[in-house]
Amino acid sequence: MGKYKRYCKTLTLTDNPSLIEEYKKVHAKGAAWKEITEGMKEVGILDMEIYLFGSQLFMIMDTIPDFDHDQAMSELAHKPRQAEWEAFVSRFQETDASVSAKRKWQLMDRIYELEQTENYITENGQLKDTNKVDIKSEIV
Repeated sequence: MGKYKRYCKTLTLTDNPSLIEEYKKVHAKGAAWKEITEGMKEVGILDMEIYLFGSQLFMIMDTIPDFDHDQAMSELAHKPRQAEWEAFVSRFQETDASVSAKRKWQLMDRIYELEQTENYITENGQLKDTNKVDIKSEIV
């Protein structure tokens, strides 16, 4: 893959165990709406992972190297069914149904990296290089 940009974001869910379980179901394999995942790919999102701890979500978003976060999020907001998806998932979130994903998901500042070589402005993402990963065959 070469180089890519990484963005990390956070969002708080409503602290309700049954709503959190339902939120997990709408994000299970194959459950997210096709138009939503297609729209993300069209704006340059290569991969996305969401993690849950209690009612706190943590997202890792890997993008194309020249990804412009603000421009892409604005473009994404106008993709087919995106506003409908945001309204649908808002019932699980500590946010208003009319708020876009850009305003719901808050960018996080990186404060540490194992072998940091540069400082990055949060909105610009963190340029990563897949060649940096050196997996040792002797690790079990």
